Amino acid sequence: MSTIIYPSPIFGPVKSRRLGISLGINVCPPDGKICSFDCIYCECGFNADHRPKEKMPGRARIREALREKLVEMRRDGALPDTLTFSGNGEPTGHPEFPGIIDDTIALRNEFCPNAKVSVLTNSTRITKEEVFQALLRVDNALLKLDTVDPDYIRLVDRPNSRYELPEILRAMERFGSRAVIQTMFLHGSFEGRRVDNTGEEFVAPWLEEIARIRPKLVTIYTIDRETPDKDLRKATREELDRIADRVRSLGIAAQASY
Repeated sequence: MSTIIYPSPIFGPVKSRRLGISLGINVCPPDGKICSFDCIYCECGFNADHRPKEKMPGRARIREALREKLVEMRRDGALPDTLTFSGNGEPTGHPEFPGIIDDTIALRNEFCPNAKVSVLTNSTRITKEEVFQALLRVDNALLKLDTVDPDYIRLVDRPNSRYELPEILRAMERFGSRAVIQTMFLHGSFEGRRVDNTGEEFVAPWLEEIARIRPKLVTIYTIDRETPDKDLRKATREELDRIADRVRSLGIAAQASY
């Protein structure tokens, strides 16, 4: 069982495969996971195994903790490349998310103006206008799109709230060149069903949607840490490179992380 539960509200900095030196902002409780997905590959484990007893940190607590950490990092001469919303669940689910984004941008401008503000989101709430507008204010809105196959989403990403794929895709198209699309490719099985989104039946329609969205970047990756389900395997470097090349052939930048 995977049990990586991150400190809250600030953790790191850590070395990110995609974002460089990343200072993590975790708006979820420090003792568990709150997420609108229950992905079978999540490094934080299944939702049911990590029900939090503590509350989410409030906006003021997050702001002060981030300020304290940035003061420390500036004193040590080691400022981050990015301030990254990630951790134990879906950051846009915090009721004060738009205000927290405003505070983070203000602190970034004060302490480390060259750093980016990034949000890793599973995209379940991007149809909400206040969330959409908040994500437009950050440098990198990394929007999850593992596939455009609804059955695969139900099997692998396992939304536990309303998830209407056509609405999500329309919202992604609204982001356009402000978006970064993030996609997990993998192999294996779950509950007796094959899990593999590297084949043409998955990649071709996914590429069609990428062409419609026209994001500034597509970042594709595979399993890097322990997963709660043990029958999953990494996609190969060759598979990721081949998919990335097909994205680039659309005139869209692509990054593969192994």
